[in-house]
Amino acid sequence: MTINSNRRVNIVIVGGGSAGIATAASILKRNKTLSLAIIDPSEDHYYQPGWTMVGGGAFSAEFTHRKEKDLIPNRALWIKSAVASFDPDNNAVMTADGQEISYDVLIVCPGIKLDWAAIKGLPEALGKNGVTSNYRFDLAPYTYRLVKDMTTGRALFTQPPMPIKCAGAPQKSMYLSCSKWQKNGVLDDIDVQFHNSGAVLGVSEYVPALMEYVELYNAHLNFESTLVAVDGEAQIATFEQRHGEDIRHVEERFDMIHVVPPQTAPDFIRSSPLAAENGFVDVDQATLRHSKYANIFSLGDACSAPNAKTMAAARKQAPVVAVNALAALEGKAPVADYDGYGSCPLTVERGKIILAEFGYGGKLLPSFPNWLIDGTRPSRLSWLLKDTILPPVYWHGMLKGREWMVKPHRIGAE
Repeated sequence: MTINSNRRVNIVIVGGGSAGIATAASILKRNKTLSLAIIDPSEDHYYQPGWTMVGGGAFSAEFTHRKEKDLIPNRALWIKSAVASFDPDNNAVMTADGQEISYDVLIVCPGIKLDWAAIKGLPEALGKNGVTSNYRFDLAPYTYRLVKDMTTGRALFTQPPMPIKCAGAPQKSMYLSCSKWQKNGVLDDIDVQFHNSGAVLGVSEYVPALMEYVELYNAHLNFESTLVAVDGEAQIATFEQRHGEDIRHVEERFDMIHVVPPQTAPDFIRSSPLAAENGFVDVDQATLRHSKYANIFSLGDACSAPNAKTMAAARKQAPVVAVNALAALEGKAPVADYDGYGSCPLTVERGKIILAEFGYGGKLLPSFPNWLIDGTRPSRLSWLLKDTILPPVYWHGMLKGREWMVKPHRIGAE
């Protein structure tokens, strides 16, 4: 389709990832007559929660990949470009290739920026000399290759300062690696270290079960320890460690290091009039409507709401934004609210998962009765959910606007 340099549509969605496509599909299922455009330059779409499983040898990388053109809803216009800037006072978005797209309602969900370059030496070190990350499609298979081949030495796993998407992923890579080493009978010969920029392992209700695995695998926890540099050829990682007021830099040798990069709002969001002080799109955490512009909404990793940045959160947010955007089209106030729900299936061993589900303030929000799945304990049923059920729910449910178990909660309803 030929793209006009100037175009007007009812709804513009910035971002064609999980949040963008799910929201578009939910909107178009409710109203087939409106015009809706999705702005995204990428030809590829990934089921990113699957990359931990790729790094653990449970999924192939290709299992997590689809072409973007096959996922854009039929009645949506795909504008295959990047956003350059926003003009919210004039209800317009400018793209990198010179288009001006005007809208009645804007939905912003371009995801989060992985800032690999914030760690000195990391970009050039990745993919060789034992330096890997499950946060990249092309590197997750390398993670599994390193784990499979390792029989002795030191393995480091890192977690940067928050916010990051899927805050449990740094731990998951460690647990799945240790599970493989345990199965191969080599765990006792591997020094496993977890370096966490934060001061705690996770939401308090899940920590006891996680600590059982930390002890089982004899992993050494290092809190307030932030990776700041990697020398791939020398296989040396440098950490900035805090002990009260004392800050020091410590070098650690490694045979394998799994790195999670620092993460920020995308540059074009941080420099825009939509940004909060932290750089993310400034929204009300319940309605996901912009704090200043009543016809702008945001969800997924790019919004400022203090929920866990997970695919499960986007799945819960998408129907809320869909009905609130449709209300805004009619000049009405938001009609649905979001409780901060997020889920992090913590893969603590091959075949078992701790199904962490929580909302704002760390409040537990389990989807299943305790007799079926106790989310605070490892479960084989939770592994089945992650391994077998959630991928088709993603491809054939969430991205098609099917709101299984995530119907929008109406404001004022019990």
